[in-house]
Amino acid sequence: MKSMLSKLFVAALVFCSFISVNAQITLHTIGDSTMANYDESTSDIRGWGMMFQQFFNSGVTVNNRAKNGASSKSFYMETPYWTTVKQQIKAGDYVIIQFAHNDEKNGGLDGGTDPANPINGTDYRGTNPQTTYKDYLRKYIDETRALNATPILATSMCRKYFSGGTITRKGLHDLGPDFSLPATDHTYDYAYAMKEVAAEKGVQLIDLTTLTKNLVESYGDAASTAQLYVSADSTHPTALLGTLTARLCAQEMVKQNILASNINTSTDVLINPTNCDFGDAYTGQTLTKEVTITGFDLLPAAGTFTLSVDNGFLIAANKTDTFSSSVTMNYADGNLAFKKFYISATQSVGGNKTGTLTVTNGSVTKTVPLTANFITLTGGTEVNLIWGLTANNSYVLQGPATVLDQSHTGLSVQSYGAPVNSGTSTTTWPVSSGYDTTRKTQRNEPPAGSWPAGEIDEVSTRYTQFGISPAMGTELNIDLISLYVGGAGGSGMRCRISYSTDDFATTSVVGELTTMTANTMYAVSKIPVLKIPYGKTLKVRVYPWYNTASITTGKRICLSDVRIHGVALPATSLGTDDFSKSQLKWTVKDGFIKIENAPENSKIRIYDLTGKQVLKPTIISNDSGIELPKTKGVYIGKVESEKGVKTIKFLVP
Repeated sequence: MKSMLSKLFVAALVFCSFISVNAQITLHTIGDSTMANYDESTSDIRGWGMMFQQFFNSGVTVNNRAKNGASSKSFYMETPYWTTVKQQIKAGDYVIIQFAHNDEKNGGLDGGTDPANPINGTDYRGTNPQTTYKDYLRKYIDETRALNATPILATSMCRKYFSGGTITRKGLHDLGPDFSLPATDHTYDYAYAMKEVAAEKGVQLIDLTTLTKNLVESYGDAASTAQLYVSADSTHPTALLGTLTARLCAQEMVKQNILASNINTSTDVLINPTNCDFGDAYTGQTLTKEVTITGFDLLPAAGTFTLSVDNGFLIAANKTDTFSSSVTMNYADGNLAFKKFYISATQSVGGNKTGTLTVTNGSVTKTVPLTANFITLTGGTEVNLIWGLTANNSYVLQGPATVLDQSHTGLSVQSYGAPVNSGTSTTTWPVSSGYDTTRKTQRNEPPAGSWPAGEIDEVSTRYTQFGISPAMGTELNIDLISLYVGGAGGSGMRCRISYSTDDFATTSVVGELTTMTANTMYAVSKIPVLKIPYGKTLKVRVYPWYNTASITTGKRICLSDVRIHGVALPATSLGTDDFSKSQLKWTVKDGFIKIENAPENSKIRIYDLTGKQVLKPTIISNDSGIELPKTKGVYIGKVESEKGVKTIKFLVP
């Protein structure tokens, strides 16, 4: 085992060469959950796309746009995904395309093209490998080339389906009726179908199915279960398997001379991420980031690495350890075993925080920049929005904001009641909630109450959604998203709670529950540092699925106390739609506002900073002013005409 892994990691690669900033290349990766990004605080899964950047030099930036639950069809059809990726692709870029896991949803049969009306109750994401699957691969290839970028096909990493010491035919994405190896009938073989498209279109292909098969078989079933795949299933990679798969892909790219001069050839110490950006936090908040490290062919062959951080950053080998300025890691036989460690950052005042992670054994030294930005949130008006969900989906709103009503897609409300279905069972609530077993919840289920079999991840067309927008003239600074969630009728309920401000073209995770005990409500919360400008909407979605081998009924996802909290502040900038033939001017004097150069028949509405309308639509006259409120302060005016809308801000002294 050790020998093989060492060879795997030190396979000969060409030397790095840096390209100029002007020639910066973006490597876009599109695929499913085995490639996707994950929030380290909510999941143990690490898609290989999120581990990819460490294998490239500064000339290449990895843009991992893989999506949980996506098939070749759904990623293409659903607006937030391929459409927005294409907007990011520029001439000279590369796109790696990996789909199969969710294309297999109907056993090789096509599920149709309408998410709301799949064929005969099938999962619409499913594709036939000989027809629909190939068609969508061709679309990605043709549309990537039309953007003067280079497409690369990658067969999907294998599933951990062992028969004896080998991965089964099904584990290699071949759904033929005979699961024994070797396979001779490729009718339902997705990897084989992708290879045929690659040959047809003249596209280079990375055979990750075979590469990961060899790797996983070298570990064996027990070790793969313990180290390579998460405990919840035999599909999703741990940080170790995500890293090894990314490494295998990079090595194969070098062999095929794909971006070879930009591949990181370091064989001593590998650290991911290569740039540790904590993002934004509120002052006083502590952020923790996971980092991985591994090393091979080290000199001296045995010793100790010291990992240290400076400028107030702290480090620990485990999340539960006491964080300090340094930790040590021993190694032997020239190899530092793959490990995870954690770095934390906090600051009591606003502003940027920078530091350096230094890793050294005295012979090899690596550094990683550390960055964080802390924001002081002061003043403003509190906004608190909560859906209790005990009898209906009404909400209570405190403060200036506009609410997006709860909606359901692929779900409906079955009833309002305690999570327990019947009998003597009782509901368990977190002690901190203060609720007793009679507390009602909103109980949701799919149409006809049937949960499909074989689902191990979110379904993009099944969710319930909540939302909030800033009031006119304000921006919302969100500092809490929380809810209670549980499963009724069985312990197979699973869910992911996500939020977005761009209709889920980009997504952040509030929480993910990969195990849920029946009739138990779980508290889920997130403190995002999130500024929503006027005109944008924050949407929160709960994506449920049920982990079962067969279609099941009588199971519900139960929700309570969905809360969005934040602070409303005056907008720092207001979007405008300029009038095509005028330059709007305004003056405030003696309690009146006079507006010049407004298009004919323009009207103005005036709002205070809480979003309350204080002047109804009033026709603008170039000859006279409009009387303003008597109260001093800042106001927002919305000038409307057939030529467009313009927003202005002014002071009543």
